Amino acid sequence: MRRLLYLLIFFPFFFSCAPSPENVQKSESLPSIYPDYIGVTIPVNIAPLNFLVRTEGCEAIQAVATSNSQHSIVVNARSNEVVFDIDEWKVLTSNADSIEVTVTVLVNGQWTEYQSFRWYVVKDTIDPYLTYRLIEPDYEIWNNVQIQQRHVENFDVTAIGHYEQLENRCMNCHTYGSQNPELSMMYVRGPGGGAILNQHGTLQKLSIPGSVYFGFSPDGRYIVYSTNNIFPAFHSVPKKRLEVFDSQSNIFVADLQERRILSSPLLSDSMKFETFPTFSPDGKYIYYCAADSVSLPQDIKKLHYALVRIPFDGQTGQFGTQVDTLVHCTAMASQPTEQSISHPRLSPDGRHLLYTVADYGTFPIWHPEADLRMLDLETGTIDSLQVVNSQKSDTYHSWSSNSRWFVFASKRDDGLFGKPYFCYVDTAGHAHKPFCLPQRHPTFYDNTLKSFNAPELGRGPVWFDAKDVARAMKQEAVRFTAGSTVKNKE
Repeated sequence: MRRLLYLLIFFPFFFSCAPSPENVQKSESLPSIYPDYIGVTIPVNIAPLNFLVRTEGCEAIQAVATSNSQHSIVVNARSNEVVFDIDEWKVLTSNADSIEVTVTVLVNGQWTEYQSFRWYVVKDTIDPYLTYRLIEPDYEIWNNVQIQQRHVENFDVTAIGHYEQLENRCMNCHTYGSQNPELSMMYVRGPGGGAILNQHGTLQKLSIPGSVYFGFSPDGRYIVYSTNNIFPAFHSVPKKRLEVFDSQSNIFVADLQERRILSSPLLSDSMKFETFPTFSPDGKYIYYCAADSVSLPQDIKKLHYALVRIPFDGQTGQFGTQVDTLVHCTAMASQPTEQSISHPRLSPDGRHLLYTVADYGTFPIWHPEADLRMLDLETGTIDSLQVVNSQKSDTYHSWSSNSRWFVFASKRDDGLFGKPYFCYVDTAGHAHKPFCLPQRHPTFYDNTLKSFNAPELGRGPVWFDAKDVARAMKQEAVRFTAGSTVKNKE
């Protein structure tokens, strides 16, 4: 009986073992893998780059990853999934500058070894935590929303905002102050809603009416935010799905210390739309996007935002008297058509400014032509980021605290589902081929019917979860003195 038991255990194990390549023929082609991790640059602290082999009729695979320090991982599988052991992966990447990957596939009894490709490993680490909003990719733009926190060095995920605890309310993106997990904010909409401020280990509900896009000053005292009257409209053109626009938008500053709202007539011009505000890393400027108002929705294609900035004095809470335009939306020799600019974000070292361009409007996530641009604030040159952009929407982005990495949302796979991609910017300011957020199971993106939206990098984990946010929502909101107009600084 004992012998029979051993046989029952042994034989399933034996027959489940994946075969090893033999009588291998060579191919000059690269393997078809998903996500596209071929030739990407990765940080030393990223989770394993598990992937699928998209070869029709695949019966088994072998993947060999060898670092330039001659450490190797061999994965054999009776499937099309390459999944690395996380402990072996950390050893592989720890002393590597590059990793050569060779994929061999069994189809119809024949093994084929494809052309090898490389991963380039850099010692510049990426901030280890990523928050993002999981949202319906189609017309129900806020149903069953979640805000999750992912540890990018492994595959741990926690919910910091969940529709089940918040009566299926709409939740705005979660934004850090200087990538600091002890200073962040998210906005929960609907009756009794408000801004949930994470500060010094506590959660507070703030009454900041109408805030949509916001950012912290570097010292954490101020929050600059826009108020936007947002309207969705459906296109009659088959290639266009949805258009979202602001019928009105202005910018204000909330002083968290004095509990007052600061405003300037230059940021609430009735003849302009002002949106997407963010502080400079030194706190001396507020960067934002501004456009001349047009009749909406009929003149939506005439709506073009420029990149502008206004001085701000954090000591006195005063604004400057002049708005400077950094990047025009009008046509130029190098840019034959007008473009609209959105989502300016400055690198923490103050060197570069990332932004999105689209043909028109203020909501580029629905524009397949939407691309990223990077402005060098020292030289004034603009990088078109050809190695980064795709034929689909590439939009919302944020920086890592060391200014060497940024994350953005891309719909490059199918034009519908957004996914987080990471891009390395070296010390010379050159961007490298980006890679998609790795998952424990490489079939994850095939099986997920949610879009990753508004990804933000953080230096550590936030301490709260979705239940804490639900409890904070029941608090009495901290109110600010409204309508306090601060004179512009002469």
